[in-house]
Amino acid sequence: MPFRSISSFSGSRFARFARTVHSAWPRVAQAALPNLCALCGNLSHTTICAGCDAAYWNEGRLRCTVCAVPLSVTRWAARTQYRCADCASEPPPFDATFALADYRAPLDTLAVGLKFRARLMLAHEFGRRLARLAQDSWLELAEWPDAIAPVPLARKRLIERGYNQAWQIARPLARALHVRSDATLLHRVIHTAPQSRLDLDARRLNVGRAFKVAGSVQGLHVGIVDDVMTTGATLEALARTLKAAGARRVTNFVALRTPKN
Repeated sequence: MPFRSISSFSGSRFARFARTVHSAWPRVAQAALPNLCALCGNLSHTTICAGCDAAYWNEGRLRCTVCAVPLSVTRWAARTQYRCADCASEPPPFDATFALADYRAPLDTLAVGLKFRARLMLAHEFGRRLARLAQDSWLELAEWPDAIAPVPLARKRLIERGYNQAWQIARPLARALHVRSDATLLHRVIHTAPQSRLDLDARRLNVGRAFKVAGSVQGLHVGIVDDVMTTGATLEALARTLKAAGARRVTNFVALRTPKN
């Protein structure tokens, strides 16, 4: 009987030890193994090395403040407070968009790595950079969002992938901005076809009624997070849904932006 008790106690302690080692292993491996730049593959102390950071991230392009599409520097752009022709003539339902860079090589490999290869450390990099971009742009506390939510995935797609890449970006972004993040604020109620296969009109029709708001947003400034903004159809649909539910303002946070056309 005493032998059984000691054996059971030892087994329990070993099981707890094994679980602790297993849960800590990713952090141990990260500390012990050298980090490689996600772009060039060279040794780096950071996710993106200093050389790639200088070459690809700090492009300093003028962008439309509403949809973040790249602009040419013109007198017309200055007179319209840096709005593209489309946003000046027909404003979308969202109010502003922050984008880190254009969706182009080699930065496109970062989005692919996050979305399809579970390179989740890239989400933290995107979130940190988006927070810094927003902080540098906002002059008043009133401009900061009250809540940040990811573009929701359909349940089937979430199960297949195992994670929502937009939520992985939203969490570190919200922490850096000291605002609330909510993974369940927005729900996708219709399983839509992948947007990448459709043109602009088809994309808008595809997601037009795909979302609903699960919580109260009356009078709130809501930030929506996604990895890539292409035509903006999904973000338009979400902003329209949020505004209909009483949101005061909607700001998009996207890692990479492609031209509208």
